[in-house]
Amino acid sequence: MIQIFRTLPALALAALTALPALAETPMTAEEFDAYSRGKTFYYGSMGQAYGVEQYFDNRRVRWSFLDGQCADGFWYEQNGMICFEYESSIDPGPQCWTFYDSPGGLVAQFQGDPDQTTLYEVDQADEPMTCLGPEVGV
Repeated sequence: MIQIFRTLPALALAALTALPALAETPMTAEEFDAYSRGKTFYYGSMGQAYGVEQYFDNRRVRWSFLDGQCADGFWYEQNGMICFEYESSIDPGPQCWTFYDSPGGLVAQFQGDPDQTTLYEVDQADEPMTCLGPEVGV
């Protein structure tokens, strides 16, 4: 996770190099699966660290907002977008994104709308993400 903060200045460069990709064709489910499966990506938005997602076989995922709290889920293609559903209440319901493969890495637009949240791949990691256990109170 430390590596993302060292590479975060590259986020501005990624944003600039990603803009032409938005005019290109969105990734299909097959392209997204081939690009992401078995990897862990750190994402940024508007120059800030945003989150990390680990991609497994069978379209399974694990997401965190970089706070150590993780949510397991899955993804599927719907209406040309990649939609995620998680087995926790952090993001209830489907979260659908349009993904593009840019020279700087993945670019994702929420609901395919450029006026909504746009995420940029900041870094990839070979090791799994760090997830803390459930909070236990007294």
